[in-house]
Amino acid sequence: MPQIVVTIDGKAYRMACAEGEEEHLLALGADLDERVATLRQSFGEIGDQRLTVMAAIMTMDELSETRQRVGALERKVAELQGGQDQVRNGREVLIETMNGVSEAIEKVALKLERFAERP
Repeated sequence: MPQIVVTIDGKAYRMACAEGEEEHLLALGADLDERVATLRQSFGEIGDQRLTVMAAIMTMDELSETRQRVGALERKVAELQGGQDQVRNGREVLIETMNGVSEAIEKVALKLERFAERP
């Protein structure tokens, strides 16, 4: 199992990860480090643990908003799929109606042919 070193707020943390996940985990660590640095600039020296908790809460807030957006998009997709089902059903009804009209026209055409054949 690969191990990497993530640096957050100047402190190194050794972590294990799945094969191939090294770059992803390093990027996540860099993102958290950037958030902590931004908070430190905004609030000054308020304690490492507090800054880390604030950065984690900011991240969870973004995750919560993203989950809400994904949920809304999933509902919209389901709604659109329901509309497609209605279109399919409408097409089937239209095809059945057109077939019925076609049969009626053929019957009328046959009657006209018979009428025209009479002496």
